[in-house]
Amino acid sequence: MVETNVEARFSIFETMTMEDYEQVVFCHDKVSGLKAIIAIHDTTLGPALGGLRMWNYASDEEALIDALRLAKGMTYKNAAAGLNLGGGKAVIIGDAKTQKSEALFRAFGRYVQSLNGRYITAEDVNTTVADMDYIHMETDFVTGVSPAFGSSGNPSPVTAYGVYRGMKAAAKEVYGTDSLGGKTIAIQGVGNVAFNLCRHLHEEGAKLIVTDINQDALRRAEEAFGALVVGPDEIYSVDADIFAPCALGATLNDETIPQLKVKIIAGAANNQLKEDRHGDMLQERGILYAPDFVINAGGVINVADELDGYNRERAMKKVELVYDAVSKVIEIAKRDHLPTYRAAEKMAEERIATMGSARSQFLRRDKNILGSRG
Repeated sequence: MVETNVEARFSIFETMTMEDYEQVVFCHDKVSGLKAIIAIHDTTLGPALGGLRMWNYASDEEALIDALRLAKGMTYKNAAAGLNLGGGKAVIIGDAKTQKSEALFRAFGRYVQSLNGRYITAEDVNTTVADMDYIHMETDFVTGVSPAFGSSGNPSPVTAYGVYRGMKAAAKEVYGTDSLGGKTIAIQGVGNVAFNLCRHLHEEGAKLIVTDINQDALRRAEEAFGALVVGPDEIYSVDADIFAPCALGATLNDETIPQLKVKIIAGAANNQLKEDRHGDMLQERGILYAPDFVINAGGVINVADELDGYNRERAMKKVELVYDAVSKVIEIAKRDHLPTYRAAEKMAEERIATMGSARSQFLRRDKNILGSRG
């Protein structure tokens, strides 16, 4: 008898029951070496949309936990963004530098196709447009493919524009105006999204302080925007109005929060709070936190538009509404005396509950009509 260490440490069905997950699919293909997990959290609002990441996880259990965590996060992100989509995520276990192949991604595409539209995949960490094109050879349930197939292309500029709009909404609440001209903004990480964010801020007349472990990225920001460069550990304590985490997650924690001198946190990074209680800490310190899954939703709003036949103008108009979403979160937080991270969750949960109730009523009415005809 084979002993399953995962079961001893981690009960998948207990977790699925407690957190209301709908489905987990384990995908294996011997020929290509595919080992993947697709997690579907909630499809109340529509099919689950979420990216595919490839990571060399230390164990199968670690990959499973990551897929589950990310899928639930997409449920909240899609709901808060007003999309008629549920939450899902997929992970491929492997080294993205050495184990990628056409066969691998096409095998994954066949698994996506077997779900008949319950899950729609997209780019994520360590996956690219080229990878999505391979998946597209096996299924139509994929976004972020090459523009030749009707895709929206690189999502970074659109994500950045959504963050910019959300930052302006936060500024309106704190300063009484959404103008960012003259404001000093500390930006942690200057990757593709953050660089585009810097462009918007620079054009509006903001002063930029940046940090990154990539020296080339720092030089580019310094030359393009006159940004002041500081060390990675210095970014938290600089004199600034707004802090924009745009790199790794969990950067808002017990060590960093006491150093902050800003009045607003609004950035592109995922999972910025190390723990929920750090959102409470920010509220206690009088710092307005724009919840990450609300303010960085521009990318998913953009790729979701592909499902209706991509229209750039229409997509950008939808992304502009990140401003309204952040404003609504702030309104709920003030009304219900909640930290903003919890207000954002409540906004998403209320939308899911409302639509779930409406769907249930429709199904009951439809069943009664059919019954009466019988």
